[in-house]
Amino acid sequence: MKVRSTIGVLAVVTLTQAGCATHVESLSLQPVTSQAGAQQDVALYFGSQAHPGVKRKLGERTQSVRIARKNDDKQASCDQALTDALQKLRGYARDHQANAVINITTRFHSTETSSNTNYTCGLSTSAASIIVRGDVVVLESQ
Repeated sequence: MKVRSTIGVLAVVTLTQAGCATHVESLSLQPVTSQAGAQQDVALYFGSQAHPGVKRKLGERTQSVRIARKNDDKQASCDQALTDALQKLRGYARDHQANAVINITTRFHSTETSSNTNYTCGLSTSAASIIVRGDVVVLESQ
């Protein structure tokens, strides 16, 4: 009887934990970057994307965002998390008189992406999470 009870409890715990798992997603940057084009006061350059020469480097900045999922569309939830993180990154750059953030990478836990086409996002049934890192700089000319 003890063995059956233990197996039953383990089965319930396993099933409960499986439903709460966060999945790492690799998604297209295109939907977010096409919308972000309207705010050109601080340019964003992902991965090793070409950019004008760096006049002055102000340092590295990391922003993290976790948002509640509003629907079942993983792309929309992760896009919103990325948009929020990029707005924070731009705000920081703007406050420090920078005109660009370069070498932008995205990460969830140990999975990092340095790409100008895709980004990494963590997605659970209840939330989307992302960490964005970039070098805040003043570029020579844009």
